[in-house]
Amino acid sequence: MNATPSPATPGTATANPATAASTGQPAGVHLIREVPALEINGVSWNAGRQRIVHDVSFSVKTGELLGLIGPNGSGKSSLMRVIAGIYHPSQGSVHLQGHNLKSLRRRQIAQVMAMVSQTADTLDAISARDAVELGRTPWLSALQSWSEHDDQLVQEALRAVQMHEKQDRQWGQMSGGERQRIHIARALCQQPQILLMDEPTNHLDIHQQLALMDLVHSLPITKVLAIHDLNQAMRCDRLAVMYNGRLHAIGTPQQVLTQELMRDIFQVQADELTDPADGARVLRFRSLPGQAAA
Repeated sequence: MNATPSPATPGTATANPATAASTGQPAGVHLIREVPALEINGVSWNAGRQRIVHDVSFSVKTGELLGLIGPNGSGKSSLMRVIAGIYHPSQGSVHLQGHNLKSLRRRQIAQVMAMVSQTADTLDAISARDAVELGRTPWLSALQSWSEHDDQLVQEALRAVQMHEKQDRQWGQMSGGERQRIHIARALCQQPQILLMDEPTNHLDIHQQLALMDLVHSLPITKVLAIHDLNQAMRCDRLAVMYNGRLHAIGTPQQVLTQELMRDIFQVQADELTDPADGARVLRFRSLPGQAAA
């Protein structure tokens, strides 16, 4: 029997009697502490001899939508790959629902967490449906073969990204946007509790971008989203700002997206406006005074 606990087990911790007494609880009463969905503890990552991610620490609460933002080259994609277990940290650790990622098998991780990469490709000789079916792989085994339930999940995922009418299209015949939507469907078909998405709106037209973000917000799971569109980022519960491979700031959009940060990190002047239709905050960007045009 494998001694490693399943990461799908709800993370709780109990207090000893001394701890209970110190908090005013009767001895024998167990206090339940919610374990974060993800904990990134002092993570650094090197590409060869070059350090790309420097000593990053933060946690993601269960059910939270965390946006990861920062200029190009700030280390967002590398950090996402470390969190997903694709890259191994040079220092520090990633904990998935209380368990060190390096102690878990790939199958265990894949049953809890799915990743949609910024650029992902696959073989030309498969259909859109075939690609989505790959999302069921972590759940299949010699004792658990393909079932009608798997077929249903595939169709639901295809419909969620509006690709159900193109499911027979071959990979080589699809546009970049269609391929991206299929990769998202594959991740949804995996039925993750945690969804990591690295620039998921890449290659999508504006209609599909809005539809995807609405879909992401509707999912009752934990989501970490690396994104460039700061107006979309404002819809996140919290934002983590990466700059030069380091975590520069973390907090709510209101706390993080200040004029000072926009000027110092993104090199733009940002004015906050209010959409009269729904009262939503909207950012309007301008070049800094005296900034030369590229």
